[in-house]
Amino acid sequence: MIPRFGTPPERNEHYKLRAGAYAILLRGDQMLVTHQAAPTPEFQLPGGGIDPGESPVVALMREVFEETGYRISKPRRLGAFRRFTYMPDYDLWAEKLCAIYLATPTLRIGPPSEPGHDAVWMDVEMAVAQLGNAGDRHFAARFLR
Repeated sequence: MIPRFGTPPERNEHYKLRAGAYAILLRGDQMLVTHQAAPTPEFQLPGGGIDPGESPVVALMREVFEETGYRISKPRRLGAFRRFTYMPDYDLWAEKLCAIYLATPTLRIGPPSEPGHDAVWMDVEMAVAQLGNAGDRHFAARFLR
């Protein structure tokens, strides 16, 4: 069974399944996260939705690049979690199925191309504490040990 994090689903809402791939990116004692300014400012693991016909790893590489400007290598799947949320950018109630990967950031090509996103390197412990959702925090916390 895939663990669920966050609030339970609203009884009167219809949720659309939205699969996504997200990365824990480490360099020494630093973690690369993305800061999304809107709709609510928060730090997140870089990543996002898997487009139709796209593999999770291809989506992961595309999303990390869009949100951070970095290329990645050696993605290794750590697990997955579900969360139920409203996505105002899409006007969508989503059951997000989030696959979490550990990967190596390699080369920064430029700034993020995704509007409203900034790439931020921070101490692993601080990054884990700042992540905006419990599922991201759960998986990232493995690297505090």
